[in-house]
Amino acid sequence: MRIVIALGGNALLRRGQNLTAENQRINMRAAAAALAPIAMDHELVISHGNGPQVGLLALQGAAYKPDEAFPLDILGAQTEGMIGYMIEQEVSNFLPAEKPLATLLTMIEVDALDPAFKDPSKFVGPVYDQVKASILAEEKGWTIKKDGDKWRRVVPSPLPKRIFDIRPIKWLLEHETVVICAGGGGIPVRYEENGKLEGVEAVIDKDFASELLSRNLDADLFIMATDVNGVYLNWNSPQQQKIRRTSVTEIRKHDFPQGSMGPKVEAACQFVEQTGKKAAIGNLTDIQHILNGTKGTTIQVDGESMRFYR
Repeated sequence: MRIVIALGGNALLRRGQNLTAENQRINMRAAAAALAPIAMDHELVISHGNGPQVGLLALQGAAYKPDEAFPLDILGAQTEGMIGYMIEQEVSNFLPAEKPLATLLTMIEVDALDPAFKDPSKFVGPVYDQVKASILAEEKGWTIKKDGDKWRRVVPSPLPKRIFDIRPIKWLLEHETVVICAGGGGIPVRYEENGKLEGVEAVIDKDFASELLSRNLDADLFIMATDVNGVYLNWNSPQQQKIRRTSVTEIRKHDFPQGSMGPKVEAACQFVEQTGKKAAIGNLTDIQHILNGTKGTTIQVDGESMRFYR
C-alpha cells in the first residue's frame, strides 16, 4: 500500500518548547519510532510542517542584515533540507541499513493572482503576547493574528497548483525508497511573463500540498498526523465529541477553525472526493492504529454516517 503521512509541527516541536536542535531531535526520534514499521511494510512518503523553523530563520536573518534578509521561498528550501535531514537520520536508525531513504527539495507552483496574497493567514515563527507581537509588527511590517491565547506572524498561503518534482518522487518509490518531500508545503514558485520560474514570498499550507502530493502519487491512504487524537465537534466545550468515522458530506456540515483543524478537514475531503479513497487525521503516536482504522478520525466517501468515540 502507498501511504502519504503529513507530519504536523508537533513532530519536531511541541507548542511552547524552545526551538533548539536537541528538542527537535528528541521529538523526531519518537516520531521515527512510529513511522519505521510502516516504512517496512508499505511504500511511504513523508511530508512535514515548518512554521516555527521558517519563522525563526526569518527572525535571524532580519536581526543580522534586515535589508538583505532571505525571502520566504529560500527559507522554505532551507527548512526542507534541515528538517528532512533530521527525519531521514532518525527514521533510518530504526530501519535496516539496506533500506534507502531520500530527502527531496520540492518546488510547487502557485498562482500569482491567488487571493491569499491579499489576506495573509499562515502562522509562522514563535508565539508572543499581544504587546510584544504588536511591537514586532510595527517594527518589521508584519501582519499578526491570534493563535489560541497567543499571537503570531502570518504570511500569505496560496493554494498549490502543481508539483514539479513528482517524477523523481515516483521513481524513488518504485525503487523501494522512503521519500521525504514537500516539506513545509514545498517551495512556492511561479512563472514570470518571460516563462522563467521565480520564488514567491509565501508559505504553502502543508496539508493542502500533501493532499495534492497524495493524489499525484495515486496514494492509497492520506494521513495527517498531528498533536490531537482526532477531529472533534464542539471542541474544548462540555459537549465535545470525537469523530471516529464520517463521510465528506457529513463532516462538511460543520465548521472547524481555519487556524488549526479547518485546513486538515478540507484537505482530507478533497482527497476523498477526488480519489474515492480514505483520509485520516489523528495523533502521531497512534499512527499504526490510524492505519488500521481503530483510532483517529477517518473520512471516506459518502454513504457513511458520522460515528463517535464513546
